[in-house]
Amino acid sequence: MFLSTFGAVELGLIYGIMALGVYLSFRVLDFPDLTVDGSFVTGGAVAAIMISSGYPPLLATFCALLAGFLAGCITGTLHTKGKINPLLSGILMMIALYSINLRIMGSSNISLRNDETLVSLFGTWWQSLPIDNAFNNFLSSIGLSSFTPSTWGIVLFMLVLVLAVKLIIDFFLKTESGLALRATGDNPKMIQSFSANTDRLKIIGLGMSNAFVALAGATVTQYTNFADVSMGIGMIIIGLASVIIGESIFGKGSLMKITFAVILGAIIYRIIVASALRVDFLQAGDLRLITAVIVIIALVVPSIIDRQKDRRRKAKRMKELQSSTKGGDQIASSK
Repeated sequence: MFLSTFGAVELGLIYGIMALGVYLSFRVLDFPDLTVDGSFVTGGAVAAIMISSGYPPLLATFCALLAGFLAGCITGTLHTKGKINPLLSGILMMIALYSINLRIMGSSNISLRNDETLVSLFGTWWQSLPIDNAFNNFLSSIGLSSFTPSTWGIVLFMLVLVLAVKLIIDFFLKTESGLALRATGDNPKMIQSFSANTDRLKIIGLGMSNAFVALAGATVTQYTNFADVSMGIGMIIIGLASVIIGESIFGKGSLMKITFAVILGAIIYRIIVASALRVDFLQAGDLRLITAVIVIIALVVPSIIDRQKDRRRKAKRMKELQSSTKGGDQIASSK
C-alpha cells in the first residue's frame, strides 16, 4: 500500500507541473483550453524522438517546452486574431496536434528503455550517493522495512522540478506583465482601457500554459521511458481536477498559496486514483469514470458545505434579531 502511494506521489508531482499550466489558462486567463490534451503529447513526442536520436535529454526537454509554447501561442492567435470561440480554438488545435504528434514521432509510440533520460541520469548520480541505504537502513531498524522504496531520488528530482516551475509562475505573475495577464483574465475591458494589448497577453499566457503542460509530458515520457500518441487523452480533466481539489481542500488565498494548493491537488488526485484502483470491483479501464466522479465530488461537496454554512449563519442572525425584538418589547411594556 505504501509503495503504491509513494509511486502516486511521484506521478502527482509530475502532473503538478501540468496542473500549474492548466491553472494559468483556466483560472488566470479564464480560458477553457483543450489544447492541453495535444500539447502534453507534443512535449513527450519531441523529447522522445530527440532522445532516441541521440540528443542530450536536457536539450530535448527544453525543445519540448518550446514546442508546447508554440502550440499554445497558435491557439491564442486563433482566438484573438481569428476571432474563434475559446473552446473551439482549443479543440481545433488539439485535433491538429494529433496529426502533428504522429509526424514528430513517426509512429504511434516510442520506447526509451535503452536511452539515457534526465530521470535515469539523475537516478544514476543519486545511486552513487549513500543516502538511499542510510535512510532505508534507518527505517528497517525501527521496524518499517516495508516502507522502503527502491530509491528516494526520483521523488526528490520531481519535487525540485515542480517547485522550480511554481517559483517561476509565482515570480512572473507578480511582475508588471504578470499583473496585466491576471487583469486580462479578470476584466479584459478594464485592462483595455489602460491601452494594454490583451490579445498579446492572451497569446503569451496560453503559450506559457502549454509550455508547462508539454514539460510535464516530456517528464512523464522520461519517467515511464515510453511515449504514446494517445497518452494525452483526458489530461485537461486531470488538470482541472487537480486545480479544483487543491482549491476545495486548501482554499484560496495568496498567489503562492494557490499554486501550492494546485500541486497538492495533483498529488491528492493521484493518491485517490491509486487507492480507488485497489478496490476489487474497479479496473484500470474505469480510470476515466473515477476521474469524473472525483471532479464531481470536488465541485459539489464544497458548494453543499457553503450552503449549510450560509443557512446556519442566517438562522443565527434571525435568532439574534428575534432576541433583540423581544427585549425591546419587554422594555416598552415596562414603560
